[in-house]
Amino acid sequence: MTLAIINGHVINPADNTSAQRDVLVADGRIQEIGNGLRGDETIDAAGCVVAPGLVDIHCHFREPGYESKETIASGSRAAAKGGFTSVVTMANTSPPIDNAGLVELVIKRAREEACIRVYPAACATKGMQSEEITEMADLKEAGAIAVTDDGHDIPSSRVLRRALEYANMVDIPFLSHCEDEELSEGGLINEGYTATLMGLPGVPKAAEEVRIDRNIRLAELAGAHIHIQHVSTAAGVAIVREAKRRGARVTAESAPHYFCLTDEAVSGFNTNAKMNPPLREPEDVQAVVEGFKDGTLDCIATDHAPHTFTEKGVEFALAPFGIIGLETSLALTLTHLVGPGHISLEEAVRLLTLGGARVCNIPNAGTLASGAPADIVVFDPKATWTVEKNGFASKSSNSPFISHTLQGRVRYTLCGGQTVYSG
Repeated sequence: MTLAIINGHVINPADNTSAQRDVLVADGRIQEIGNGLRGDETIDAAGCVVAPGLVDIHCHFREPGYESKETIASGSRAAAKGGFTSVVTMANTSPPIDNAGLVELVIKRAREEACIRVYPAACATKGMQSEEITEMADLKEAGAIAVTDDGHDIPSSRVLRRALEYANMVDIPFLSHCEDEELSEGGLINEGYTATLMGLPGVPKAAEEVRIDRNIRLAELAGAHIHIQHVSTAAGVAIVREAKRRGARVTAESAPHYFCLTDEAVSGFNTNAKMNPPLREPEDVQAVVEGFKDGTLDCIATDHAPHTFTEKGVEFALAPFGIIGLETSLALTLTHLVGPGHISLEEAVRLLTLGGARVCNIPNAGTLASGAPADIVVFDPKATWTVEKNGFASKSSNSPFISHTLQGRVRYTLCGGQTVYSG
């Protein structure tokens, strides 16, 4: 059986295609892109964009250990609904993914239960305790696509340097959560006017910025590729920009909530707007936008971090950090970056696909090349919809965007030529 996706506007960032084309899929792969193509089955994509399946290199599927929040199966369904066909899952599960057996477990579960492609990242230190470096060669051989202690930074510069040297030796990217936890200790939201107004302890921007600078400089010393996660401050963007100018092997991401929201979103003690790093101030939002415009930031990542209603439905100080993001990422990008004219639609697709695929060297992701797996998203860039609490495919609903009306809706997601979402 062949499938033709016809009448759509094809955007393929791998070869800069942006034109009306048809896509022919056969045996789970892209057979041809052209005009006048026909197949045994047809998807009429008139008025829609046809693009590579989206790629998220920073999400939490919580399995093993926290299956009440999310599982590989439910997380993959949420990803598919958001247009994602490839995701990199973080290692801060219970137990942490710090050995080859656990990497293989995630891969096995994903093969059995996920409807998209799941690539596990593994820990940089054993037990994420920042003391003993993991066996990165074994982790990579088992299938880990990156190493990270996401959720924690490594406080010892000596240990971090050695971890970066090992990562460089085995040629695996190091995904870096940058936070001086002594500076941020006890903080709940961004340190500033809103924190003072609400009487909440704040997290200074410097807690993130000093570690972005340190971690990049240690990566330069080690010759390693370091990827800075969830950049949220103006100075953080500037540090990455300057590091790139001097030739450091650094890439960086930010998430939709950092270019859509400020710390005012926590007003009313809204725990669904509590995250780490915290939402910042208007000048930081603008700097993140500029980072995407000038190429300082390489990709958009969700930091999809599900928590149950019971966990989030407590007083602000006791609620965990984190929000979900897979199902709103595309629409937030179209609404807040493309809509106001900050970036083009083509650049948005690149940031959501090829950018992350290149950071983590994900094979065949972010492209519609002939012969590549048919991982495809079809979305209507003009369709509007309202985010509803009961409308998520994720097991959790901890989103600060509930009741927001957004532009851009996924119509079909195909993974390996199979339709894994239609709506």
